[in-house]
Amino acid sequence: LLAPAGPLVADTTRALLPPGPAGPLGTDPLGRDVLARLLWGGRWTLGMGLTALAVSVGLGLPTGMVAGVFGGRVEAVLMRLVDALLAFPGFLLAMALVALLGPGMGSVALAVGLAAAPAYARVARSAALEVRTQPYVDAARAIGGHEWRILVRHVLPNAAAPLVAFAAVQLGWVLLNGAALNFLGLGAPPGAPEWGAMLAEGRGYLRDGPWASTFPGLALTLTVLAANLVGDGLQEALRL
Repeated sequence: LLAPAGPLVADTTRALLPPGPAGPLGTDPLGRDVLARLLWGGRWTLGMGLTALAVSVGLGLPTGMVAGVFGGRVEAVLMRLVDALLAFPGFLLAMALVALLGPGMGSVALAVGLAAAPAYARVARSAALEVRTQPYVDAARAIGGHEWRILVRHVLPNAAAPLVAFAAVQLGWVLLNGAALNFLGLGAPPGAPEWGAMLAEGRGYLRDGPWASTFPGLALTLTVLAANLVGDGLQEALRL
């Protein structure tokens, strides 16, 4: 409803027109409206980011919780695996996973989520260890509660605050790294209105039409900043 035109409508006679009557944010090298592509691109970028975050939480949360609650050999095995993955820079790990999975937005979301999962597992384990020592957990064990029941009924609900806050912070990380992979051409198909891909398309025209890449970069920056601020705010609020 807000987009002034279709994101794929090209008109080379309107290429690189500056912001003004031709379009609030100008046009790109193929004459496509930058505002329209920016609005539609938000669906691609945010959809990828939320999917990657779901993968990270879906893998990291149970791994960290099980390691923190069960301890012993289970914790040792799981955490050594997590440490091995954390030894690789997250972006390089995501890029290697995309190379294995093949290009595409689904591959980017899965790869970035897998690369982010070890950090989430670490936070989940720390939260579980803190809750595990509480008196109500000891009381649940004393009356014969199984570790799985204790995890679900006592540890997870009381460890939710830092996990929710960290998920908001991690959203910024997955958005940034997903956009970087799309910038390299490993995700979105050619011409797709995705913010990282839009940055790549406009980088060769910084002198003649800087708005083609400036506005997608600004949108990505503000979105990542907003995610980080929400995460910081949640940490402060849930700490009270």
